[in-house]
Amino acid sequence: MASINARDYEPQPSKRTAFLGMGVMGFPMAGHLAKAGHQVTVYNRTFSKAQAWAKEFGGDAARTPREAAKDADVVFCCVGNDDDLRSVVLGDDGALAGMKAGAIFVDHTTASAEVARELHKEAASRQIGFVDAPVSGGQAGAENGKLTVMCGGEQAHFDVVRPLAFNFAQAVTLLGGPGAGQLCKMVNQICIAGLVQGLSEAIAFGEAADLDMNQVLQVISKGAAQSWQMENRGSTMVEDKFDFGFAVDWMRKDLGLVMDEARRNGARVPVTALVDQFYADVQKMGGNRWDTSSLIKRLR
Repeated sequence: MASINARDYEPQPSKRTAFLGMGVMGFPMAGHLAKAGHQVTVYNRTFSKAQAWAKEFGGDAARTPREAAKDADVVFCCVGNDDDLRSVVLGDDGALAGMKAGAIFVDHTTASAEVARELHKEAASRQIGFVDAPVSGGQAGAENGKLTVMCGGEQAHFDVVRPLAFNFAQAVTLLGGPGAGQLCKMVNQICIAGLVQGLSEAIAFGEAADLDMNQVLQVISKGAAQSWQMENRGSTMVEDKFDFGFAVDWMRKDLGLVMDEARRNGARVPVTALVDQFYADVQKMGGNRWDTSSLIKRLR
């Protein structure tokens, strides 16, 4: 399906929204909604983070997902994993218990396609829409409003969500039915894993050959070897700097989702499986919170 770009939309009338999860992604994403004039109530497991957001952006802080979601037209969410997602969606204090019929739940968590389908079915039974919508672009993309959003769900729900999402995104695309957004994010992570390992080996090889790798990267980035990883992480890899970006622990979580899905659908992902183990080596080196470009550390 065709991608929709932010420039295609004019500012939308104010909507009553909620945002669950005030981490490094959710905090700025919810902030963009508030800055655009939407009414935003936020929830976080640690209530003080929700209060800090409300103080900064002028919205409201709720003590439960149910309270945050009450009367909202659209509820956004960005938490850690499948279990975290279920904990804020289901149960007496979960968002679905507080949402009105006709409202839509949008999940930006990178989670399994299985949980997306599960929660879509549960939401539908309550006449509530559900869109799985994982994002790419990292913390910087969230802060700058430049995320890419990959969606799965029904067209009618997507049409409501996309103009809101453009407050923190540069592109929003519907890929298919429930779970399609999560599957697209898995494809994204497979690509990143292979690219970072290839770039790591190239830099380590060049260093062993006594080349000026900053100069080499400047040269080859103008040709077929060019990639986002090379442009944005190449020089910091040369400088041995990894205290930013997408953490190794998060990447291993995502690659675990890839491996689980590959076992279900029969896809062969040998390089991804190998790079996942290389990231395990980085974790053993104490690099749990290092950027994913730290794969080069195990080659030095």
